[in-house]
Amino acid sequence: MLVMDTAHFKQKLTEERKKLEGELKSVGHINPHNPADWEATAADLNTLPADKNEVADTIEEFEERSAILKQLEIQYNDVKEALARIESGTFGKCAVCKEDISHERLEALPTAKTCMQHN
Repeated sequence: MLVMDTAHFKQKLTEERKKLEGELKSVGHINPHNPADWEATAADLNTLPADKNEVADTIEEFEERSAILKQLEIQYNDVKEALARIESGTFGKCAVCKEDISHERLEALPTAKTCMQHN
């Protein structure tokens, strides 16, 4: 059985969570109807653009922010799940075979849920 310094990974994951929260806030905000979800924001949707090109630019920017937000939200949720696994005592165990995930893999990807064999 692998003896693991979960405090090291908890610190690493907590720092990553804070970084991701900042990035999420730069492209969106928490959904007031579902606090576990984020919504993309556009520069200013309340102004009436002067022409169709400005409307198209606003829509394109919103779509780009939505795509970025989606990827950040996936990473953010993975980090939160890894922190929950630390708290529950299952961090570092493969979700498939229940064997230890290598320290090297966890250093490279602290959110890993599976060992290399089940990746």
